[in-house]
Amino acid sequence: MENDSSRDKLFRALISKSTLKQDIYANTFGTLRLFKRVIEDLTKDYLVKAEEIKSHRNVAFDNRYRGDFEIELKFGGDILLLLMHTNIFEFSRDHAVMRTPYVKEDITRSYCGIINIYNFLSDSFKYNRYNDIGYLIGRVFINKENHYFIEGKNELGFIYNDFGKHEMTHESAEQIIEAAIMYTINFDLLTPPYETVKMVTVNEMKNTLDAISMKTGKRLGFHFQEDNINDKE
Repeated sequence: MENDSSRDKLFRALISKSTLKQDIYANTFGTLRLFKRVIEDLTKDYLVKAEEIKSHRNVAFDNRYRGDFEIELKFGGDILLLLMHTNIFEFSRDHAVMRTPYVKEDITRSYCGIINIYNFLSDSFKYNRYNDIGYLIGRVFINKENHYFIEGKNELGFIYNDFGKHEMTHESAEQIIEAAIMYTINFDLLTPPYETVKMVTVNEMKNTLDAISMKTGKRLGFHFQEDNINDKE
């Protein structure tokens, strides 16, 4: 009997945790589909507005899908990649979210799916510059109640950081995508420090400028890390 009780507890724990993760996965995938619809609407609206403005320049604004979990939005000289992770995560114990009344009331609210938003230069893909750098400008966390929290840069990180109040809707998806685009537009390419580019090997030069091993990115020399807010300055 004791063994049966132990197995019953084991199986209940398995079913409970698996069901929780399946619900979160469904909400996260639903959020990605919301982002997809918002991006498609923005693309259509941009084409109308571009025709009204009648600029003599052709400024790109289009999107494509590389699979079920990835969306690419290209505008101007930039690309935003939205990548959904297929696994479910929990915030670490020392994360600020874990100290909120919302999570303390129900610890399972801290389990989340994640959609990462990366910014790359479009030329990095166009010219196959494999050493170029992309930046993680935001991470969207979605939980079992379809509430979301964003860790990110400027507009993204400061506007959407109340986990207990923000529920993912079409309107909130619009705000997130538009904020990510606006941040990217204002996140400019900086001239690399002279000391980092003053020397180049014969081999690098012979392999053409596009294949050169010097990195290009909006902030040269840094793979993504949690930069502080002054990094844009």
